[in-house]
Amino acid sequence: MNTTVSCELHLRLVVSSESSLPVPAGLRYDTADPYAVHATFHTGAEETVEWVFARDLLAEGLHRPTGTGDVRVWPSRSHGQGVVCIALSSPEGEALLEAPARALEAFLKRTDAAVPPGTEHRHFDLDTELSHILAEN
Repeated sequence: MNTTVSCELHLRLVVSSESSLPVPAGLRYDTADPYAVHATFHTGAEETVEWVFARDLLAEGLHRPTGTGDVRVWPSRSHGQGVVCIALSSPEGEALLEAPARALEAFLKRTDAAVPPGTEHRHFDLDTELSHILAEN
């Protein structure tokens, strides 16, 4: 049986050192995909942007800078509050988001309860995943 853990967050899109915009976001973790966290960023009334992150990347980013290339994550402070900075880069553009550290940490603790770190392989059905990949080709 699969378990899903979800969380709604209010992130900040950093526009400049003096300005940021609110970005509602939803995080979803499914034990059927135990290595990933799926994020939906609500960028407009009906518009969303989807990203998938390694759960380990977000967890490590709570404590130290991590990631290379398209996704980088690091802890910081903003207006006296602990935040986790998430820098995203794609051919469509770049974004720097600030997530409330406490809310992200609480979400990740709930995912750890569903699938303890280091046990993801027990929840991953390699045969099913391979059949999906081969069926697409």
